[in-house]
Amino acid sequence: MAYTQPSCSRRRLRSWHSVFATAALLLSAWLPIAQAAKSAADYYVHDLPGAPAEPRLDMYAGHIEIDPQHHGNLFFWLFKNRHVANRKRTVIWLNGGPGCSSMDGALMEIGPYRVNENGTLRMSNGSWDEFANVLFVDQPVGTGFSYADTNAFVHEMDEMANQMVKFLERFFDIFPEHEHEDLYIAGESYAGQWIPYIANAIIERNAVNRAKEWTLSGLLIGNGWISGPEQYISYIPFAYETGVLQSGSPADQVATKQQGECIKALENGGQDHVDNSACEQIMQEILRNTQSDQGCVNMYDVRKRDSYPSCGMNWPPDLEYVKPYLRRDDVLQALHINSDKKTGWVECNSQVSRAFSARNSKPSKVLLPRLLEKVPIVLFSGDQDLICNHIGTENVINNMEWNGAKGMELSPGMTAPRRDWTFEGEAAGQYQTARNLTYLRFYNSSHMVPFDYPRRSRDMLDRFMGVDIASIGGSPADSRIDGEKGVEVSVGGHPNSTAAEQDEQERLQAAAWTAYRRSGEVALVVVLIAAAAWGVFVIRDRKRRRGYRGILGSDPYDGNGGSGRYMSGEGLGLDHESRRKEERDVEAARDFDEAELDDLSALPLNGNGKAREVERERFGLAEDDEDDVVSPPPASAARANGHV
Repeated sequence: MAYTQPSCSRRRLRSWHSVFATAALLLSAWLPIAQAAKSAADYYVHDLPGAPAEPRLDMYAGHIEIDPQHHGNLFFWLFKNRHVANRKRTVIWLNGGPGCSSMDGALMEIGPYRVNENGTLRMSNGSWDEFANVLFVDQPVGTGFSYADTNAFVHEMDEMANQMVKFLERFFDIFPEHEHEDLYIAGESYAGQWIPYIANAIIERNAVNRAKEWTLSGLLIGNGWISGPEQYISYIPFAYETGVLQSGSPADQVATKQQGECIKALENGGQDHVDNSACEQIMQEILRNTQSDQGCVNMYDVRKRDSYPSCGMNWPPDLEYVKPYLRRDDVLQALHINSDKKTGWVECNSQVSRAFSARNSKPSKVLLPRLLEKVPIVLFSGDQDLICNHIGTENVINNMEWNGAKGMELSPGMTAPRRDWTFEGEAAGQYQTARNLTYLRFYNSSHMVPFDYPRRSRDMLDRFMGVDIASIGGSPADSRIDGEKGVEVSVGGHPNSTAAEQDEQERLQAAAWTAYRRSGEVALVVVLIAAAAWGVFVIRDRKRRRGYRGILGSDPYDGNGGSGRYMSGEGLGLDHESRRKEERDVEAARDFDEAELDDLSALPLNGNGKAREVERERFGLAEDDEDDVVSPPPASAARANGHV
């Protein structure tokens, strides 16, 4: 069969196709990487629906990917401090569960806004963002606005803590100005487990990252679930104290019998576990025996009642407004909720709770003595909460040894006094401090202290952080311990709210430069790829010309037609050498292209870094979690599905 030599023009066309195909592949692989590298400006909340026009608050929100393999993303909402006191500080707030969203804290407790019935927002008097940046995080994955493949939900405390450390590393990459600020971690209920484990993970991280240590400055745990053995046996004494149970009554006899089963389970190895099913039944029996025509006792505030079997699940009343607000399309857009988040916001995700067995995790109490050697800790308790009541917290403290003594001893045989706290003329609670630990009992308060008393909770925070509002021109409230006013750290507020406005122009200018820089980077990469493609084409074209000269004995374009050289043996020798060289050049080019394509196959093909897998158990955006409470909840279920 006759062989037809491809024409030069056809070779050129094929060469151009190859070059531009390679360039297109390189560009398509690079663009997702550029798009995935978000800056702080990408998270800025420009306009929060329903928020009052004044004061202007500086907010950032969105997802940070922590597990590309399983599409794991944690959601955060950052409120910048309105004013800076003597130091820059950041407070991380976590709600409990496991599986309950920290949007409870943002919109019902310590955040600057509360949700009205009509979907608008009002300012909260006593929010924690006055002198500290406040960072709300939905964690672990699957909680609130955070998400991951269903089979990637975490099971143990160390997994959860490692996720949070990874999140913080990436958060500080995006917001480097906060990395060296004083860092506090606060939360409530099951966050009594989260917080010590996260703090311990941060300390371990700091030990191997001396050059970039995070300044862990303190922990605050409200009505925390810390140690089952001490807290389970507090249910009956607390029920006596508050009149929920009458000693010797039939209901008391049932609960006391169940407590006996609990003690046996604890003695048979149950003390090393975070939860114990036999012990969970004590509170369930108490709630069941409070049932009447008026419902049952609210486990989060025993002064209130709720329909049976919810027994507090429908509380607090703000939840009725928070849920629809966080499902509005305009709110989702403002908070930069990823389209990959396919389910609507729910307060507590029972799938996360079921997955989080913590079978191999010990109660966080075991970590507290070591932590107290390094950081101060506040344990505070609203004294009308049943599920994580103040008697249980006091049991934990009294049975714990740290810093050379046991409980709240100042020295052997001498216990730290409980000091009366008054706030604006009212009895607010009691303070007790010993060896880096402060215990604060809030009078007449529920499981969610900041929901009931935002100003008092801010006073607690400011005292703990050492904020002296009077020194910066503020008007402190009248807050006294044992009648002494001391340093004026309370929540009267600053006379103006200009900090956010002053930062706004700087932020807008920085965002503009970021946009220009990104545009320039994209344009530069496109130009470089085009230049490289042109260079490859020119080099290949010149190599072909050298090949023709070797075959014909002269350049077919030199005007001589190859005469005089074609018949010489020298020309044939050059022909062999040129062909061998051309073969080597072509082979080298092929090796290069294959290597580049191998690299390209490893590059992310979407924003998550992998080809997208089918996500399991998806729901419509407006759907709830598939599980609703239909029976009297044990304590663990209440912590998982209640308002914690």
